Amino acid sequence: MIDTVEMRGIVKRFPGVLANDHVDFDVRSGEIHGLLGENGAGKSTLMNLLYGLDRPDEGEIVLDGRPLTLTSPQDAIRAGIGMVHQHFMLVSPMTVAQNVALGLPSSRGLRTDLDVVTARVNELAKTYGLDVDPARFVSDLSVGEQQRVEIIKALYREASLLILDEPTAVLTPQEVDEFFGFLNEMRLDGHSIIFISHKLAEVIALTDRVTVLRDGRNAGTVDTRDTDKADLARRMVGREFSLTRSLPRVDAGPPLLEIEDAHAVTARGTPALRGVSLTVNGGEIVGLAGVSGNGQVQLAQAIAGLHSLTSGHIRISGAATEGRSVRKLMDQGLGYVPEERNRDGMIKEFSIAENLILRDPANPEFVRRGLFRFGRIDEHGAHLIERFAVKTPSASVPISSLSGGNAQKVILARELDRDPSVLVVAQPTRGLDIGASEFIRDQIVAARSRGTAVLLLSEDLEELLALSDRVATIFDGRLMGIVDREEADPSLLGLMMAGETLEQARAHTTATGSAGVES
Repeated sequence: MIDTVEMRGIVKRFPGVLANDHVDFDVRSGEIHGLLGENGAGKSTLMNLLYGLDRPDEGEIVLDGRPLTLTSPQDAIRAGIGMVHQHFMLVSPMTVAQNVALGLPSSRGLRTDLDVVTARVNELAKTYGLDVDPARFVSDLSVGEQQRVEIIKALYREASLLILDEPTAVLTPQEVDEFFGFLNEMRLDGHSIIFISHKLAEVIALTDRVTVLRDGRNAGTVDTRDTDKADLARRMVGREFSLTRSLPRVDAGPPLLEIEDAHAVTARGTPALRGVSLTVNGGEIVGLAGVSGNGQVQLAQAIAGLHSLTSGHIRISGAATEGRSVRKLMDQGLGYVPEERNRDGMIKEFSIAENLILRDPANPEFVRRGLFRFGRIDEHGAHLIERFAVKTPSASVPISSLSGGNAQKVILARELDRDPSVLVVAQPTRGLDIGASEFIRDQIVAARSRGTAVLLLSEDLEELLALSDRVATIFDGRLMGIVDREEADPSLLGLMMAGETLEQARAHTTATGSAGVES
């Protein structure tokens, strides 16, 4: 087992960027160490250096008192350092045992030691309560089960220090509780864990110490018992920061988005939506909770005219949407912020200003006699950049040059500038830091105050609980129930996200008094 790992005076430069500025960081045996910071603060760079994906320009890494040179992940693995990335590195058509065996030498030449691997996987699963079947195909596993496989892979390679990058982003509250149980078992066994997360409540609940990076520097390392969410948020953004939110009172308007008995299938022809019915009124935010892959994408795309229903109806402002083009749905009052902003929300080669008129490129304000009025386009872009606090030198730079948070601001600005009556927004703050997330959420609440009907699809329960007037839960393409803001809590929603009806979840929580990580 590793006793201590120290990173001393780490400096890493990229063209025009000082990613790590003389950072000191250490992790001890049997410790869960949280690593926080806004996007661009240097977290990923620092961990890439520790995992051998890159090399520091200055400073040193010290393992148990001895300098350690890491030129590749193989060096890190040999030193006992493993990393589980946010996006898993598994081969879906292969079994768990085959995935674990990938890249390892075998005593049988070209044939893998699958029986040896299977026995060891079973042993590790039993030791840490990971509940992994070596014979199952990865394609048949839930997201939470795939994460366990990634951890098993690292443990199989005898990693005593695990780097976990946003490990709870796709888990239900109950899965988070189980996951924290696994990590605590590893801690008791002497493993060290670096826990990277944007979720302050989870960091407080799990870790022994927390290091905060800001602008590439160490903004402080503290014992978790001596800090709280407000202190950590202040260290991250460099100013006082409120984590509480109360929704302003808005008188509910008429139904503006109506979904009636919607059925749809995936591209493979398997059921995606199974009789979804939901209404969103003007001046209301309805959150949709669910683990990824349970029909949320198909529902959002069906509302936006990008995915066909096999049966059922959708109405916007009382008018049916069947057979209408995306252009007509926008004219009907729809605003849509897609889940995959880089793929579906923008054209990366276009400028910011050009992306801001994508919804209305033929507007006479921007086109005259068949020619674009680039001066007017840039003026319009500059106005929205100022209104939505987009950090950029000008409206004419490519949108691909922006951070994730600023790109999301551009997409939201484009949709809200048209003052939609219905706004469908999917995963609005996924991967964004605390400052950008707060700005995006403020804009969504402001749209609600203007009378917009907002359907908010998010896998972040803390976000849903903070913003929603009502929360619906989807599982396997079915709505499991809808609860008012006052009744919604992580434990109840988590049970519904795992397949229980509202009535079953209510009975379950009443009987057990269970609760997830406090938000």
